[in-house]
Amino acid sequence: MPEGLRTAAAYAWRVLAVAVVVYGVFSLLGRFHKIGVAVFLGLVATALLRPVAGLLARFVPRPLAVAAALIGSLFLALGVLALVGEAVAGERTGLEREFGTGVDRIEHWLEAPPFRLDPDSLTDVRARIGRLLSSHRATVLSTALSGADRLLEVLTVLALALFCSVFFINSGDRQWHWFCEQLPTRSRARADLAGRAAWRTFTGYTRGVLLVAATNAVLVGIALSLLGVPLAVPLALLEFFAAFVPLIGSPVALAVAAVVALATKGPLVAGVVVALIVVIGQIEGHLLHPLVMSWAVRLHPVVVALAVVGGAVAAGVVGAVAAVPLVAVVWSVRQALRRDAETAADGGDRPDTS
Repeated sequence: MPEGLRTAAAYAWRVLAVAVVVYGVFSLLGRFHKIGVAVFLGLVATALLRPVAGLLARFVPRPLAVAAALIGSLFLALGVLALVGEAVAGERTGLEREFGTGVDRIEHWLEAPPFRLDPDSLTDVRARIGRLLSSHRATVLSTALSGADRLLEVLTVLALALFCSVFFINSGDRQWHWFCEQLPTRSRARADLAGRAAWRTFTGYTRGVLLVAATNAVLVGIALSLLGVPLAVPLALLEFFAAFVPLIGSPVALAVAAVVALATKGPLVAGVVVALIVVIGQIEGHLLHPLVMSWAVRLHPVVVALAVVGGAVAAGVVGAVAAVPLVAVVWSVRQALRRDAETAADGGDRPDTS
């Protein structure tokens, strides 16, 4: 048997064995994905609120500082949602009128050159949508009821995430120390090194992405307010959450803003919003994201894109959000362990992990 074929076969069965293990792990995680999401959200809350709790702990007992940080963040989130709801309710009457006028404007625009669409076809589309909604009323009702079940699941996940974050913020370092103590003695130092590298990367990435999202939301909110586009605050909030999905989140959110601007203010303002997409994309790509990756791990844009798409295919929106920090954490752990191995091979001391 040729040596090349023998080597290829040896690699092939090993790759197949690894693939089977990976498939089994992901299948197992898929059955408990809600627990994974809750733990991930708890880690995100810990990365953001642990410094706040540490600052408050200088003046009050640590349990009270943790409670104050969590309760304050919850009130802040509820206050923002109340502000958005108030903005939508206050603009509802004007929005109905503006959207009605905007739809007519878009129809006239499509009927004019260069599109020259048949007016009857546009009217027929409206009629078909109405008939579709009327004929599928039962389906819409069942979807709403299933949405209530989904809401209960979301609330359960959030409650579990809050429960986890309480213990992570209060005593996460002690929990990690206990975990390392359960490992074999020869593996404790490397596990501790890998865990600290992973946490350092995760916290740096999380705080950096939060800075990017907040900056994008402020820029979008100011720009849409100056342009007079309705729903500026809700659209800015949409941009804030969309920015947590690198590369594609911000353009999608700004595309929604462009559609709203087209329907309410016409093509000129919509064109300005499209230009805003380009400007914010340049700021994010050349200024903010390099700063974020300098706090965490620099990843090539192709790696980021593949991670986002792969995460979205595997786990939807949550996968798209969690994919990039997961890849960054894995890469930082690999780099830390490789440096440790090189240091040990050279006869040097292990790096300090305190």
